Amino acid sequence: MESHKIVGQTATAGFQIGVRRTLNLSREQAWELLTSPEGRELWLGECNEIVWAKGSEFRTAAGLTGQLRVVKPQEQLRLTWQPASWPEASTLQIRLLPAANPGRTTVSFHQEKLDTAQRREDMKIHWEDVLRRLQEHNPA
Repeated sequence: MESHKIVGQTATAGFQIGVRRTLNLSREQAWELLTSPEGRELWLGECNEIVWAKGSEFRTAAGLTGQLRVVKPQEQLRLTWQPASWPEASTLQIRLLPAANPGRTTVSFHQEKLDTAQRREDMKIHWEDVLRRLQEHNPA
C-alpha cells in the first residue's frame, strides 16, 4: 500500500514550514532590527518588552504567547509560538545566515509542530509577509 505524504508533513512533528529571504543588512543589523521594538512588532505584533535571554517569556496584545529557548545573538532565536486559539504551541526558529555578498544576510523563519496543513499554509503566508515587511523596512 502506497502512503500519501502531504507537503510539509513530518513523520513525528506535525507540519513544518520554512521561508527565507536575503536582505541588504549585515548580521548585526538584521539582529538589531529583529530584536528592536519596531522590528519585533513586524514579526510578533504589539508585544510586551522582551528580555532576549533563554527562558524569557512574552505575550502579545493579540494573545500570542511564547518562551525563548535558544538565544544566540546575531545567529539564532528558537522559541515556542502559541496564539490563543491554538491547542498546542509550535516551535519557531529564526536564523541569520551569512550571504555570499558582504553586508547581506539571509533571514530564515522555520516553524514546526504545526497541527494541520491549513495552519502550515497560513504560517507560510504570514512569514512571507514578515520577510516582505522586513525588506521594505530596509530597502536595497
